[in-house]
Amino acid sequence: MFEKIERVPGDAILGLIEAFKKDTNPQKVDLGVGVYKDDQGNTPVMRAVKEAEALLLKNETTKTYIGSHGAPAYGQAVLPMVLGEGSPVLEAGRASATQSPGGTGALRLAADFIAKQLPGKDVWVSDPTWPNHLGIFPAAGLTLHKYPYVDAENRLDFDGMLGALKQIPEGDVVLLHACCHNPTGFDLSQAQWQQVLEVVRERNLLPLIDFAYQGFGAGLDEDAYGVRLLAENLDEVIITSSCSKNFGIYCERTGCLILVAKNAEQMENVRSQVAIVARENYSNPPAHGGAIVSEILHSAELATVWREELTEMRDRINTLRRDFVEALKPYGLDQKYACVAEQRGMFSYTGLTPDQVDRLRDEFGIYMVRSGRANVAGFSHENLPYLAKAIAAVN
Repeated sequence: MFEKIERVPGDAILGLIEAFKKDTNPQKVDLGVGVYKDDQGNTPVMRAVKEAEALLLKNETTKTYIGSHGAPAYGQAVLPMVLGEGSPVLEAGRASATQSPGGTGALRLAADFIAKQLPGKDVWVSDPTWPNHLGIFPAAGLTLHKYPYVDAENRLDFDGMLGALKQIPEGDVVLLHACCHNPTGFDLSQAQWQQVLEVVRERNLLPLIDFAYQGFGAGLDEDAYGVRLLAENLDEVIITSSCSKNFGIYCERTGCLILVAKNAEQMENVRSQVAIVARENYSNPPAHGGAIVSEILHSAELATVWREELTEMRDRINTLRRDFVEALKPYGLDQKYACVAEQRGMFSYTGLTPDQVDRLRDEFGIYMVRSGRANVAGFSHENLPYLAKAIAAVN
């Protein structure tokens, strides 16, 4: 039966990983893979995570299932982190948390929930957006559309975005990046979030907010501005949160689907439906990553250590952005790439063309996806001079 199954191209980023490994250039640089790296190119285990795991190993008493919604302690830790301590949404009992296998798992739960409970509603995503968005929603049977986000000059096209949102059919779902937009790094200002709120409310749209990088932009609370604004001012919001990145536990696949309803009763209704969606997908989520997060956030001492580490990571990325632009100044390219210093999070839409990306790979051993998206965490003060020289050579 398998003889007619055709081979499809592999994932572009996974292909970059293999090509990078085989490259013998001693100065090679990996800017493709979307994980945090330190100055040595490693993705370290955070100190708070190590301490939390030691406590879990010592105190764990069972490996039993944790239920389709996950461990209650995990939801109790994540909800105030996302929606804020003392959130009126939480005080009103309007929010529900369902632990998921990473932010990707939360997105698939959201997609299946929408397909099953809101038939006929289409999903609108930014152009560009995280490539897996383009696979997840159609896989759930949903129709996908795009709204403008970046213009031809590689700048945030907020006017185009807002104009397109005003044309979306009433009741459709609009996917918004909370912060650290992947792949561009261009984020909305607080004033722009206010305008988005007005359009979403006027058009009666359902916002689905992808919150994968909380803490990597401007700060844990600062990055949540748009999420909290919409949750507190709209009756219904869907949020997909990830702890895989800001806790550095990528392989533990730790995410959360948060649904905000008009009131506590409606929240319980949708929560019951999400349990079925989770049950049909994977039954129970993996426990270990959520247990790490819970252990950290329920400990004042560990939470302080974790916040300090996250701040160090964020500050390093933001510093590297500025230093990258500075390194291009001797080549007269600092203004052309000034947007890199203005963007937020791990990723940057550099403006490099596919041909320039190919030359960087073939001539200099510098690897990134052909859209020109670079993982800024792959920069280091050691490789910045080499990167600047190589970019100048292909411009």
